[in-house]
Order: sequence, then C-alpha cells, then structure tokens
Amino acid sequence: MAFVTLSAEFLLGAAQPAQFPPTDAPEVAMVGRSNVGKSSLINAILRTGKVARVSQTPGKTQEINFFRTELGVVLADLPGYGYAAVSKVRRTEFASLIDAYLNQREQLQCVFVLVDARHDPMPHDMAMLERLEFMGRRYAVVLTKCDKLKPADVEARVEQLRGLLAFCHHVVDVVPTSATAGDGRNALIGIIKRVTQSSQETQS
Repeated sequence: MAFVTLSAEFLLGAAQPAQFPPTDAPEVAMVGRSNVGKSSLINAILRTGKVARVSQTPGKTQEINFFRTELGVVLADLPGYGYAAVSKVRRTEFASLIDAYLNQREQLQCVFVLVDARHDPMPHDMAMLERLEFMGRRYAVVLTKCDKLKPADVEARVEQLRGLLAFCHHVVDVVPTSATAGDGRNALIGIIKRVTQSSQETQS
C-alpha cells in the first residue's frame, strides 16, 4: 500500500455551511493549527500529486476543501486554528465555520487532529480534543513532521499523547506520521477503511 496511489477529485471549497456538498459518502476531516501540515498529509495519503494546495503561509486555507477519494470517503481539509495572517474578524469566521461543520455534518465519521510532533500539544490542540470528546465525535491524533525527530523522541511524544487521552472514550489512535517519508500512511488508510465499513454497516 505504501506506493499505491489513490485517485481523488476536488469537489469544492465551502466558505459557509450552506455550501457544504450534499454527498452521501462518509467523511474524514483534517483539523489542526495553521501550518501543521493538513494539505501535505492529504497529498501523502493519496500519493496522486498535489491534490491539496500546500502553502508556506499560515492561515492560507480560508474555507473547507472537500475531496472525494476512491477509498469511498470524502476528505475535508478545514482551516487552521490558532495563528493566521488575517484579521481577528476572519479568525472568528473560521472558528464559526469549523464549529458548524463539526456540530452539523452528519456525514462526518472521524476527525484527524494534527499536532506538530516537535512541540508539546498547545492549548488550541487540547481544546479541540476536548471539544470532539464532548461532542462524541471519533477522532485520531496525527503527529506530523516526525521525520524531524529522533525515533526515541517520536515514541516519547506518542506515549505523552496516549497518556493525556487515557481516559477519553472517542479517541481511535495516536499515529506518528511524516508527509515527506510517508510514515504512518498505512495506519491512517486503515482508520479510513474502518470508518467506511462502520458507516456502511450502520446504514444497512
């Protein structure tokens, strides 16, 4: 699976809930702080080139981008939270859009919460995890940029997050990844496939 490409198509970018696509496929969302690597992770999972636009400028993604994939799920790339090179008003709008999606989207089956492995989880990260736990949304913590750390440091970060989430009920897994090296890709695809199967069994 590591070198198999997965076809995908960009559906649309939604700047408000009324623009969310009326699909019936289960969805997996990517959420995290600005510049944590959401678009890079989508491209690493698909291995079909630059399907998701990657920017070096924090806050560049200013809408929710939806991608239909051959895995039978739609991937949703959410705006980054925390720092963004935009006005306070726009940051508030981003937060409202994310909240509306997480609260209202019936197709949403799992949320990948991206956390930079090089740093301790920040308050925004912990707040997102607490919010998803309170909502009863299934989520996985995806540690990004693990190629920039020694293996022992990656293992320590994984154990740190698992310890923080030890008493949570809706966490699926903590997965170390590297968009550059492709590490963690199979584990994430496995989660996506389980989400698809679970959704289909629920609907049948």
